[in-house]
Amino acid sequence: MTSLVRNDRKTIFGWAMYDWANSAFAVTLGAIIAPFFADVIVPEGGWNGWSAETLWAAVVSIGSTVLFLMMPVLGAIADFNSARRRFLRNCALGGGVMVLLLPFVPDGTVPWFLVIAITAHIGFVASNVFYDAFLPGLTTDDTVDRVSSKGFAFGYVGGGLYLVLALALLLLSGDDGITGLSDSGAARVAILGSGLWWMGFTLYSLRHLPEVGEESPIPARYRHMRPWRAYTAIGFGRSFTTAKKLVGYPQLLLFVLAFIFYNDGVQTVINISGSYASETLGLEIAEIAIAFLVVQFVAFGGALFFGMLADRIGAKQAILWSLVVWSLISVVANFLPAGEAMPFYLLAVVVGWVMGGVQALSRSLYSTMIPEEASAEFFGFYSVFSKFSAIWGPLVFSIVSHRTGSGRPAVLSIVVFFIIGGILLARVNVAEARESRARWSAG
Repeated sequence: MTSLVRNDRKTIFGWAMYDWANSAFAVTLGAIIAPFFADVIVPEGGWNGWSAETLWAAVVSIGSTVLFLMMPVLGAIADFNSARRRFLRNCALGGGVMVLLLPFVPDGTVPWFLVIAITAHIGFVASNVFYDAFLPGLTTDDTVDRVSSKGFAFGYVGGGLYLVLALALLLLSGDDGITGLSDSGAARVAILGSGLWWMGFTLYSLRHLPEVGEESPIPARYRHMRPWRAYTAIGFGRSFTTAKKLVGYPQLLLFVLAFIFYNDGVQTVINISGSYASETLGLEIAEIAIAFLVVQFVAFGGALFFGMLADRIGAKQAILWSLVVWSLISVVANFLPAGEAMPFYLLAVVVGWVMGGVQALSRSLYSTMIPEEASAEFFGFYSVFSKFSAIWGPLVFSIVSHRTGSGRPAVLSIVVFFIIGGILLARVNVAEARESRARWSAG
């Protein structure tokens, strides 16, 4: 075990490369896996009375609930055991294996496809808890916004480059293609490749990212247990203790509440956009992939822009401006014409510009409010907040779309989450929240 040197360029590069690695799966999930599920896996006319769009939103909500229960415990265990790197590796490679299984699910096998997809997604989100937990130890308060934005920027470029390859494969396949693959066959190969990309670049990232800290001995009262049971008990105990302490820090709690609302809107837009474009707008998989490609490369500039904007006006104000734009996105999405790709592409430009800003700055702002010695535990809670918020937006979308028979009123309903989140965030006293870190104890 070693101590990280803050603001070390090589270590930060290795850390950011994990965003490059996992973004191939992240972008494939929305651009290819979701519409592939709607077009190929779900039979025409739906499955047991449920449309593909409604099913996908419902399963995203269920997976978020599972993550909501898991993540604080895993974060606490990783802090106690100084095992952030090991947990990052195991979750990433485990999720990658699940992605490799997806292309082999036969058409019409809806339950198996959903189980494997959501398991891969759990590995993706879980690995990000431990990835994020490195951030406070890599940076200082004056560099954290830029470094966090750099990680997202790497992710957007990496995911974008992979999507270029996948899109080329899709466009060169089909009846008039030269690859010899059908459209669905090309989609299966693209999904498989995203898993290989994720796993391969994860191993590269880990070579440049050392484990830090020293393993704490198991307390006497847990030594009679098997190691996994002991660490689980420790994780639950530390998580419960942290949850009790949070009550005494109102500004941090207020930020968390604001994040839960506005992140719900962001995650819902990201998670349902592929199925919405396929089922409600009637776009083809290749057209949807092009839109996601636009988002990836625009988001690279957006993440860097919002990092610089945060240096000038503060992370909180920059997030608030992005939420105004997100609200407009939900409204405009409701009126997009069916069967026309260009309006969807134009909206994708706007989504890409604000997506990087709200994600990178929310992470960096939160990291300046928490104690470094318990960063994995607190980023476990951060993931809990993220996954707890991601339960309700997709659930609301699923209910509204099922009741109305259309995704249009469902996507419009998401604007409420941005408005409430913005109002709460405006009331957060960032300086007071940062000063409160000195009162924390990891005990």
